[in-house]
Amino acid sequence: MSSYFFCRLMENYTLNSLTLQIEGLAVTETFLYPVFFLFLFSYLGIMMLNMGIVILICIDRSLHQPMYLLFCNLPFNDILGVSSMVPRLMSDILLPPAERLISYYECVVQAFSSHMLGTTSHTVLMIMAFDRYVAICNPLHYSAIMTNRMVVKLTVSAWGSALVLVGILLGLTVRLNRCRALIANPYCDNVSLFKLSCESVVINQIYGLTFTVVLFTSSIGSILFTYTRITMVCLTSSNKSINTKALKTCSTHLVVYLIMLFCGILIVAMHRFPQYSEQRKISAILIHFIPTSLNPIIYGVQSKEIKKLLSKFFQSRKIFSLS
Repeated sequence: MSSYFFCRLMENYTLNSLTLQIEGLAVTETFLYPVFFLFLFSYLGIMMLNMGIVILICIDRSLHQPMYLLFCNLPFNDILGVSSMVPRLMSDILLPPAERLISYYECVVQAFSSHMLGTTSHTVLMIMAFDRYVAICNPLHYSAIMTNRMVVKLTVSAWGSALVLVGILLGLTVRLNRCRALIANPYCDNVSLFKLSCESVVINQIYGLTFTVVLFTSSIGSILFTYTRITMVCLTSSNKSINTKALKTCSTHLVVYLIMLFCGILIVAMHRFPQYSEQRKISAILIHFIPTSLNPIIYGVQSKEIKKLLSKFFQSRKIFSLS
């Protein structure tokens, strides 16, 4: 009789439990601290690079151009997304698997932040592609089209559409009852959350697939359209300076987009192969580290204005130190 009540007690505890356990990464004691410090230095590097770009664009009036103001959304988004995941990931590495606990509400917030990071990256790159399209294909009307009001509208549409799409995604998951309490992932995401339920998740899977297809189709379609038009303009133009400028700015944008697209497709594909669980975990972490660290470096190297400001800054520091 006592065993029956014990089983019922454990069943009630698991059902809709507000305390979840994160599986995390399987790191041996030998590599525990090397992996921890690798994540720590990577996180600090990402924060310094992205915060530096945001501060630089904000304080220097010469960078108050639509291209840079729109790009400013990317490092800001990266800072929020990485900060919601990496510190928690580092603390979990130092804990035994049984002590890697997280509240359900914190898990939902982390999943929301993670999906917002990926979705907003796509929508921001789409509006940046529109900016490059107007600048190269319709340069005489660029200043009239890309006003401050237009920049604000594009920024609000990028964040607003991502907020609605991700809000519905997580809303469908939150409605489910939970009969499990183990997150089989290094951090919380939508798939890991709805896998906690024993109810039918067909609606979640249909919306999740539709959401992914719509997002990827929209971003890939807009990039293909804008770059096809830009290529046509470059091929028909005899102005070499325009062609060179278009090539530099567009190649930067394209490299960032392809890196993010590859990481996104990889993590979606890995969820379809349960036998590669450890590889999926590593991919899930890399999708937060690789694009967020490369974005400011790629744009910083390609941007003449940013390079000029950085060289002035370091020269002034050198003169100050010598004096």
